[in-house]
Amino acid sequence: MLPDRSRIPQLPLKHQMIKGISYVDMSTSAVERPVLRGAAEARRRRAVGLGALVAVLVAGVVASLAVGARALSPAEVWHGLFAAPDSDQRLTEIRLIVQTVRVPRTVLAVVAGIALGVGGALIQGYTRNPIADTGLLGVNSGASFAVVTVIAVFGLTSPFQYVWFAFLGAGAAGVVVFGLSSIGRGAGNPLTLALAGQGVTVFLAAMTMAIALSDLKALDALRFWNAGSVAGVGFDVIGPVGAFIAVGVLLALTTLPSLNLLNLGDDVARGLGVNIALSRTVGIVAITLLAGAATAACGPIAFLGLMVAHVARYLTGPDYRWLVPYAGLLGAVVLLVCDIVGRLVVRPGELDAGVVVALLGAPFFAALVWRGKFRSA
Repeated sequence: MLPDRSRIPQLPLKHQMIKGISYVDMSTSAVERPVLRGAAEARRRRAVGLGALVAVLVAGVVASLAVGARALSPAEVWHGLFAAPDSDQRLTEIRLIVQTVRVPRTVLAVVAGIALGVGGALIQGYTRNPIADTGLLGVNSGASFAVVTVIAVFGLTSPFQYVWFAFLGAGAAGVVVFGLSSIGRGAGNPLTLALAGQGVTVFLAAMTMAIALSDLKALDALRFWNAGSVAGVGFDVIGPVGAFIAVGVLLALTTLPSLNLLNLGDDVARGLGVNIALSRTVGIVAITLLAGAATAACGPIAFLGLMVAHVARYLTGPDYRWLVPYAGLLGAVVLLVCDIVGRLVVRPGELDAGVVVALLGAPFFAALVWRGKFRSA
């Protein structure tokens, strides 16, 4: 005779683990099962999408190595990458093109694209502003101001010389903006951060133009700098800049759970145990490292962070644990593709990647405004 199940005491837990076996309260799981299945399916789709982005990025890297003023076949690219030096002048020329020109610009496009994509997603999350970009913290204007200042004062002309001043200028501007937004009655408010960033940006832009107009070399450097390009930078710059970007990405990944809670509102996040001041500080440091290092190496590249953050949010939803990796990969893909397009449209010359990104980004931004499709960050 079977026992009466109504007399058997039920533990209050929905899922009980006894000797490694999961016993589920069937009355609850029947309600939750469709929700759990939907969540698992969403995770599967996001993981598949992430893998697809990685595959697209790999294809873009191969295309970047092959495409240019001189098109190379896959066999020539392979030789340029891995073959030992030989006496054949043609093969030696191919090796020089691949190793000294195309590999560095491809690596920089990937690294800077990841930095700007992740930074764009983070700044929209921390400011809860769907049209925020990394330039909001003043890093672009800080880098430009530092570049024209050291060129005018010290006469520096090599990118390897002034890229470090650009990074310091970007970091200093970020610190000033964050400091101004942390004082007064509106301390810690996303609107205060946006206003402080805009004020510092306008001031530094005015000072930059004043110095550039008084010094011809500084004006020439500013014209090149403002175009935004991944060409002409070697591994002597990419290596240290990449290290700063790696630190920024690691810091960004540590803030994602708390960033999800912050977007529910400060009161809710505080009630759930989030240290709001610490989370925002770490986030701003990560954004400054990412945007500052990318801007120092490439110059200001407008709209990239804005575009990819919106596309990533459309693909993944508001969960920053998925949104930020998507934004980083999308940033790398977009910047790499724009660099390739810039090599093709005005052959045998080149169009800077920053110009191509702006040509794409301006219509994208206008379309968002026209259709009213801004989604809350």
